[in-house]
Amino acid sequence: MTVLVFKTTVGKRKEIRYLKPFLNRIVEPEGKWNFDLEDCDNILRVETRQHSSKVTSLLQQQGFICEEL
Repeated sequence: MTVLVFKTTVGKRKEIRYLKPFLNRIVEPEGKWNFDLEDCDNILRVETRQHSSKVTSLLQQQGFICEEL
């Protein structure tokens, strides 16, 4: 498993709830993800076996900016 860290434009809990089903599909049953909205970069951490481009593409398709750190 790899922990991927991203800077995002996701800034509201409502947006996280919207993204939840999409992110759940990316992580395997044993993977995890979470947002830190208190960080100025609205950090997304994803524990997965997937490549980082899959996560950035997913968020971009949903209208958010997502950049791997």
